[in-house]
Amino acid sequence: SSETFLCLGLVSTMKTILALCLLAFVVGVSAQDTCRTMKWATCDGTPPTCGITIDNGDKQILNCNNLVPKCFLMKAEMYRARNNLETRSIGGKPVETAFVDNDGIYDPECDADGRFKAIQCNKTDTCWCVNSAGVRRSDKGDKNMKCEPVETYWVRLQLKHKEAGTFDSNVLKTYVISLFRLTCSSKLGISNTMQSRYGLSPTFVKQVQYDADAHLIVVDVEKDKQDRGTDLSRMAYYMEKDVKVLPLFKDQTPFQVKVGNTNLTMDSILVYYVDEVAPTFTMQKLTGGIIAVIVVVILAVVTGLLVLFFVRKRDKAQYTKAQ
Repeated sequence: SSETFLCLGLVSTMKTILALCLLAFVVGVSAQDTCRTMKWATCDGTPPTCGITIDNGDKQILNCNNLVPKCFLMKAEMYRARNNLETRSIGGKPVETAFVDNDGIYDPECDADGRFKAIQCNKTDTCWCVNSAGVRRSDKGDKNMKCEPVETYWVRLQLKHKEAGTFDSNVLKTYVISLFRLTCSSKLGISNTMQSRYGLSPTFVKQVQYDADAHLIVVDVEKDKQDRGTDLSRMAYYMEKDVKVLPLFKDQTPFQVKVGNTNLTMDSILVYYVDEVAPTFTMQKLTGGIIAVIVVVILAVVTGLLVLFFVRKRDKAQYTKAQ
């Protein structure tokens, strides 16, 4: 009868709805079982919580909707390196006070929210001051040295891409600058990539420069000096790993910049940091190698001056004799 058919139809519809709800629940749970922004994270519990292992096997809980703070990442890398686990660690300056992270990775001290403490000692008696990106900005001293929190407000990314055909540098430069800030552009994916991959709003991108001959893309990312909520070091560290080693993301898709139908694969990257206060490096503590180089240069200059003096004196004497 029509009533029976209607009832059967309702039952079938209800079964379909229940199946779809169950499928959505399973997909949601499975999605929470992995951490999109950290390939080394493990997730467990109900509801699932994700974290990475750091000091002494402790687990640092993560928010997998955001990039992991650089300080936590470095602690996880140090833990993995000590335990023989896979880590694969790793243009001109915008201003004279910009500096590169030359010291590399160390075992940092982090605040509860993942920010670097102003003084770092790498679990030794030798300490130094760092900026909000964890990069050393002072001479090294002992544990009694005083360090104040200093914010990195400007990061310059200097990317060099591999050979990818010929481009009109002027057109490309204008194209990159005009589209970098657009969140809905699909032709050139730099701003899209940085926002979807690194969670960075294109409004922080202040300038893009391109040198076609050198295959060089220079990007200036800058925030207000008073801004303490935006952490530029996360984006810079993730991008540095993307180019130099392997992605830190669960998805290992490589970072590329798409220009038209061409994908530009990055070959190298340099990251410069500019702080709200100039660094306090001095020449008080030089290593033996640097001192040796300075001595050799000074001796070479003095020797050259002496040779020049005697040559000029000899030439003058010969000129007088000829007269």
